[in-house]
Amino acid sequence: MPPMADVDHKRSTEHYALLVVAAVTVVAAFGLALFLPPDARGFGTHELLGLDPCLPMERWNFPCPGCGVTTAVTHAARGEFAASLRTQPFGFVLALAAAAFALWAPIAHLRGRDLWLDLTGWFRPRLVAWIGALLVLGWAYKIWVVRS
Repeated sequence: MPPMADVDHKRSTEHYALLVVAAVTVVAAFGLALFLPPDARGFGTHELLGLDPCLPMERWNFPCPGCGVTTAVTHAARGEFAASLRTQPFGFVLALAAAAFALWAPIAHLRGRDLWLDLTGWFRPRLVAWIGALLVLGWAYKIWVVRS
């Protein structure tokens, strides 16, 4: 194995940006979520951060595509996985993906991998289509929950 300086020299600038993003994911997203109580309505937790209420929910009682994601992530960060999944399935998947990314990034870094090259190799049209499908399915589920 080459010395660490040689390995670091071959890594892209984006690699280090992703390493910072992994650290921020842990500290900001999950750290913050631990201090935010999930909104009992199943949406609206983002309002505790000073953000405006969801306009479609406020005006028409119709959820936006991201409705409940912050609440689902907050539940997941607290280990309340069933509540997270019930709240917004896409938010639950997003929370798991963020946790996996936060674990994978430092391990890959220590193994000498370039995070940017690895990630760009993963994002193919099929994966992007799956992510989009999960978002749409999560939104459809949320519409069903709100409207029933």
